[in-house]
Amino acid sequence: MSAAIRSFLAEMAAAFAAENRPEAAETAEILEGASFTARCSLAEQDSQAIRALLFASPHPCAAPMAAAHGALPWGVNPVARMVRPEHDDIYAVCDLMGPDSPVRSDHLRAGLYYQRPNRRYALHSHAAEETYVIIAGSALWTAGDSRKLLGPGDAVHHSTYMPHACQTGPDGVIALWRWNGDIGTDSYRIHDGHDAFAA
Repeated sequence: MSAAIRSFLAEMAAAFAAENRPEAAETAEILEGASFTARCSLAEQDSQAIRALLFASPHPCAAPMAAAHGALPWGVNPVARMVRPEHDDIYAVCDLMGPDSPVRSDHLRAGLYYQRPNRRYALHSHAAEETYVIIAGSALWTAGDSRKLLGPGDAVHHSTYMPHACQTGPDGVIALWRWNGDIGTDSYRIHDGHDAFAA
């Protein structure tokens, strides 16, 4: 495994460890000891946009993520079979940890998330508890009744089945994500017809 991947996994682990939840600490511990080989399968346009966002970010995870970008399994989405084809234009996922991921875990999932500029990821929910840590860019985030603009260093936690949504501006957003609890993907739902940004 390359030094770039080791450095990135260490920073990713540190970001989750700062969450102060037992499942986050366990995720961090697994990441610190992880080893894998993979490659990026994103379109060059997305890769360039991700690198540009990371280079502009002050977050300690940003530079190591940029250095490791080509060796990360971008393009693998654990909920792909639950998502309509038109939603593929909204975001890209890098699935690092989980039952069928490069870093194996039967009870935890973790990875990276990139939402393209000026896109809305509709209100959705799932059984797993979830945390996002923003690494670069920004997004208007809805989580339950809360709505706020999140940027580098901010984190948001979604409890089981909490409806959540996100709207990017001209830069898009890059985040770490993790799941715990019921990490199966069958519970994933897009809530069509619901306006996540209603007053």
